[in-house]
Amino acid sequence: MKVDLFDFKLPEERIALRPAEPRDSARLLHVPPGDAPFADRSIRDLPNILQPGDILVVNDTRVIPARLDGVRRRGESVARIQCMLHKRESGHQWRAFVRPAKKLNLGERISFGEASESAACLLGQLHADVAEKGEGGEVLLDFSLHGPALDDAIMALGHMPLPPYIAGKRAEDSKDAADYQTLFANEPGAVAAPTAGLHYTQELVAALEARGIQIVRVTLHVGAGTFLPVKADDTADHRMHAEFGVITSEIAQALNAARAKGGRIVATGTTSLRILETATGDDGIVQPFAGDTSIFITPGYRFKAVDVLLTNFHLPRSTLFMLVSAFVGLERMRAAYAHAIAHEYRFYSYGDACLLERVAR
Repeated sequence: MKVDLFDFKLPEERIALRPAEPRDSARLLHVPPGDAPFADRSIRDLPNILQPGDILVVNDTRVIPARLDGVRRRGESVARIQCMLHKRESGHQWRAFVRPAKKLNLGERISFGEASESAACLLGQLHADVAEKGEGGEVLLDFSLHGPALDDAIMALGHMPLPPYIAGKRAEDSKDAADYQTLFANEPGAVAAPTAGLHYTQELVAALEARGIQIVRVTLHVGAGTFLPVKADDTADHRMHAEFGVITSEIAQALNAARAKGGRIVATGTTSLRILETATGDDGIVQPFAGDTSIFITPGYRFKAVDVLLTNFHLPRSTLFMLVSAFVGLERMRAAYAHAIAHEYRFYSYGDACLLERVAR
């Protein structure tokens, strides 16, 4: 499909720079199945919209401070390099997007955490060598530390990886350390938040459970590649970056049992949806899963697992807008976004949400 089909204009003032406070006070656009009219609701209405017996899936990944600022020295020449980690490959290797990529050659070293251009690294000489160079500024970095020592260094030296549409408008501050984590964040490894999960509070969880809605956790370590703009003219020419995810056998059993009883699988966010669809066979049975997924969902995809999707409002021409367009139809989604813009909903990571229901299977 032509990528231009997924373009739309969004006024700059609709981009949220801070989350709603409290989190569950955010607005919710309910998009019922078929041609039923849209409804302007609140996240707090979610327990009343969902049905007893539904099973709600959340992503328990935890965002790490994945933006590292370093320097590359070449004789007397010093270049400042920004690295955005996006996928761990081993105990000492990470794939990263670097800027400016043209300042780096294969085999060159980046030094991180320096107090000045000549000072030693704060954490015992944290360095990374460029082991591979790919397209779009992607590199494979070999770090000088391994395992937990590298994790500790990243935690100490890194910055929260706020999306560019936020970071370009304001500086990161101490509030982001909490604001950019979900209530369920437990498994470190994401370099971007599963943003639909940012809307949950303990009070909302209690209300959902009191309604008879089971909440289960899966893991998908969100990579920065998920949010990259699609530069190809046709969706067939776009390559998704792989992300690591896990669905345990216990969670798979719970999902299959709920569906067998007539309950719907409700995914919190496109991240939960993508790991669920990856792990589900053509028979609709969710299987345990642990591995990488690079699933790319566009209109025409036949959904196997997810019946309802809670998600934020996404960027134009993004793989995420393509996914939601596949879920309820491109024209339906374009109409929903037009409604949201006209009614001043807040967009993107810290913004409001929509609840999308597919036509019953």
